Amino acid sequence: MIAETLAGIALVKQSVDFIKSNINTAKDISEIAGAVDGLFRGQDEVEKARNKKAGVSVGDQLGIKTVAQEVIDAKLAAESLAEMRSMIDMRFGPGTFKSILDLRAKKIREQKEAEAEARRIKRQKQKEMENTIKNGLIVFAVLGCAVGLFVFLFTVVI
Repeated sequence: MIAETLAGIALVKQSVDFIKSNINTAKDISEIAGAVDGLFRGQDEVEKARNKKAGVSVGDQLGIKTVAQEVIDAKLAAESLAEMRSMIDMRFGPGTFKSILDLRAKKIREQKEAEAEARRIKRQKQKEMENTIKNGLIVFAVLGCAVGLFVFLFTVVI
C-alpha cells in the first residue's frame, strides 16, 4: 500500500517536472497532455491507496506515521494540481484546466455507464439462458411423462 502511494506521488512529481520544463515551449495542450494524464493517474493512485486501508488493522490505520504520510501525500498532490492548474491556465488561457477536468469527468462517467450497461446486458443474457434451460427441462419432463404414460397404457392394454 505504501509502495502504491509512493508510486502515485512519484508519478505526480514526474508529470509536474515535465509540464514545468515544457509549458513555455508547448504550442498547444496536446504536447503536454500525456503529463497531465500522468498527473491525474498519480493522484488517482494516491487516492486508491488511501481507500485500500479498509483491510488494514486499526493500529496501522491510526499510527502517527501512517496518518502523517496520508496528510502529506494528499497535500503534495493537491499542491501540485493547483500549481499545474495555474500554469496551464496562464499558458493556454483561463478555464483551460477546468475544461480538462470537465472533459475527464465526462469520460469517466461515460466509461462507468458503459460498464454498468455491459453488466446489465450480461445479467439479462444469463437470465434468458436460465429461462431457456428451465423451459427445456419442463418440456423434457412433460415429454417423459407422456412417453411413460403411453408405455404404461400400452403394456396394460396388451
